[in-house]
This record gives sequence, structure tokens and C-alpha cells, in this order.
Amino acid sequence: MYVSDLIEDYLEYLEIERGCLPKTIENYRYYLEHFNLLCEDILGKSLEPKDITMELMRKFRIALNREVSAKNNQRLAPITQAYHLIAIRGFLKYLPRRNIRSLDHSLIDLPKVTRKQVTFLHYDEIERILEVIPEDTESGLRDRAIIELLFSGGLRVSELVKLNRDSINLERREFVVRGKGNKDRPIFISKAAADRIKDYLAARHDALPALFLNNSRNLNTLDTSGDYRRITARSVERLVEKYAKLAGITKHVTPHTMRHSFATDLLINGADLRSVQALLGHSNIATTQIYTHVTDQHLREVHEKFHSETN
Repeated sequence: MYVSDLIEDYLEYLEIERGCLPKTIENYRYYLEHFNLLCEDILGKSLEPKDITMELMRKFRIALNREVSAKNNQRLAPITQAYHLIAIRGFLKYLPRRNIRSLDHSLIDLPKVTRKQVTFLHYDEIERILEVIPEDTESGLRDRAIIELLFSGGLRVSELVKLNRDSINLERREFVVRGKGNKDRPIFISKAAADRIKDYLAARHDALPALFLNNSRNLNTLDTSGDYRRITARSVERLVEKYAKLAGITKHVTPHTMRHSFATDLLINGADLRSVQALLGHSNIATTQIYTHVTDQHLREVHEKFHSETN
């Protein structure tokens, strides 16, 4: 059996047994098919599991590192190369389940990657964004509610676009979302966010279940699922970027920037790391620790206030 056939089996395993999200499976498909393509170019034949050796992996790593992206004419970033290896390790770990011999997944070392510095907005920058959103149209009310909700709840954009009207208890201002790994976590929102959602829903004249609708005229009206007007993640990305520019913010602002801002705002105001971890839905606290650098200014103030000085 060829690796190209086994990739599909592995992706089905991720979907059914591991409960991975469609986006995760899509990414793994790209990385593994790319791996298969480069290895077949190296070998000059269809790739089989027995062909995957440390020598082939060495040649693959070289080819991957030298490859130039067609999108920007640049080499693949180290983090993208690391994602390829993570997918390959997972695939090789899966093969013994099928009694298929190949390279031991533990022999593949992941490169050390320097993470990009987290971009976040201060509260006054969030306010500047909110101030430039018009509130005299249904789209404006929607956009204001979206940004309030992203900042107040720390939602991933994929979680936000899946919300239905009945997902949120606007009186209790709390609800549950199912995030990565099919894990449920509680979301709590501010009164301001709840009020903005109420304003938006009051302006709507439809019975569609989606909490946020796409108001574009170019929609697939043949969809009978009731989701044909549900807003997409890409639409949310565009509106967040648009209002950040209108507010004069020069940082690259995305929906995930709002999630970063949610986390850093909590930490700066004294929240403990474990609580922030739970609110973000991180399975590993090491992931949450990327936000701790933003509290440096707070620590400086504590040091100046409480540390004794020598004369």
C-alpha cells in the first residue's frame, strides 16, 4: 500500500477517533500530501511506508528548507516546516495501528522554533476601534457586537461563527463553546457585549438560527440548511482589520489579536495564569505562558512600589 492511500486513512482516523476539527484535518492533509510529493520526487517512484528512512527524511528536510513559496517567493518559515514534521510524526505513529512497518516516529526531532511576539491591543485601543463602528445600520450593530464579544469572551473566530441565537444566555451572560479537541469550556461576557448583541438581534427581521449573519448579496440561496447567511471566519477577519485601520491602529489586527487582548487584559489586571488557561481553553499551561511577557510593566510597577532601595 502506498503512502498516498494511507494518508486518507489517517485523516479519517483523526476525524473519527481523535475528534479533530475540519481545519486541523485540512492542514494535516496539506502537510502530508506535500511530504509525499517531495519524497516521490526524491525517490523517483511512488512512496511506500518502508521507503521512509532517516536518510529520506534528511533529504526531505533539505528539499523543504530550500523550497520557495509560490505565494510570496520566499522560503517556508521555520514554523511551517515544523508543522510538516508534526504531521509526519503523527502519521508514522499511526501506522503501527495498521500493522504497517515504517520509520519509528520518535526518531524525528522537531526543530527549535522561535515564536513570534504576541500582538495585542490595550483597552484604549479596543475603545478606539469600537468608536469608529457606525451604529445606524444592521451591519454596524453586528460588527460592534462581534468585536465586543471577541474581546469580552476570548473566543476563537471558528467558535464565534458557529454560535446560534440560542447559544448564549444574554441575561446570565454566559454560555459554553466546544473548542479544539471537542473540549467544552465556559464563556463569560460583559454586560456591554450582551447589550450590543441584544441591539443587533432587535434590528434583525429574520428567523435564521445563526447569531451573526453575512449581509452580502452574493449568497448561495439554494442552501436550505438555514446556514446560508451565517457569517464566515474570513468575513470576520476582514471587518476586524477594516475597523482597526479606521481607528488609526498600525498593528496587524485579526480576530485572534482580540483573543490575545482578552488574555493579556486579564493578566495585567491580576488574574492568575491557571484561570486564564481555563478561560482560553488551553490544554497545556505552557501555551498560556506566551502571554506572561506583557505583564512586565505591571511587574516593574510592583518592583518600584514594594522593593526597598539602598541609600
